[in-house]
Amino acid sequence: MEVYNNDNQRDQTEAVKQFFANNGKALAVGAVIGIAALVGWRFWVNHQQNDALASSDRYQQLTSTLKADNPASIQALASFVDHDKTSYGALASLTLAKTYVDKNDLQNAAKILEQGLQDSADQSLQAVIRLRLARVQSELKNPDAALKTLDAVKGDNWTGLAADIRGDILLNKGDKQGAAAAWRQGIKSEVSPAVKQMMQTKLNNFS
Repeated sequence: MEVYNNDNQRDQTEAVKQFFANNGKALAVGAVIGIAALVGWRFWVNHQQNDALASSDRYQQLTSTLKADNPASIQALASFVDHDKTSYGALASLTLAKTYVDKNDLQNAAKILEQGLQDSADQSLQAVIRLRLARVQSELKNPDAALKTLDAVKGDNWTGLAADIRGDILLNKGDKQGAAAAWRQGIKSEVSPAVKQMMQTKLNNFS
C-alpha cells in the first residue's frame, strides 16, 4: 500500500509539472487578464459612484435655485436634463415639467417628460413620469396618446393611480361606462385610502 501511495504521489507530481509546462503561458496570460479585469471593474464602479455624486449635487443645486420667473434658472435645469442621462436627469424632468405646467407651457412639459423617460431604467420613476405625462397629454386634448402612455405604466403599486387618470380621460372623451369601469378597477387595487375615496366619489356622481 505504501508503494502504491508513493507511486501515485509521483504520478500526480509529474502530471502537475506537465500541466504547467503545457499551459503555464496561458495561465499567466489568464491571470494578467483577470487582474486587469478586476482593476478595470473597480475603476468603473468608482467612476460611476463619482458621477452619481456629481449628478446628485448638480441636481440639488439647480432645483433649489429654480424659479418660474427666472428664465436662466429654467434653461440651466433644461440643459441638465439634456446632458445628464441618469435618474437625476429624469427627476429633473419632473421638476422642470411642473414649472412648464405652472406657466401653461404644456407642449414643453410633455416634451421634457418624454425625454426624462429615456434617462432612467427605474420602473417606479418611469411610472411616475408616465402618469404625469398622461395628464399633460390629456390637457393637450390628445386622449389617445394619454391612454397609450398609461398602458405602459408597470407595477402593481401604480395600478390605482393609473386607473384614476384613465377614468378622467375616458370621461372627458364622453365614455362614462369606460370611466366607471376604470375607477372600479382602481378601487380594487393597492392604492391609498384617499385615492380610493376620490374614485368612489367620482363613481357616486353617476348614480
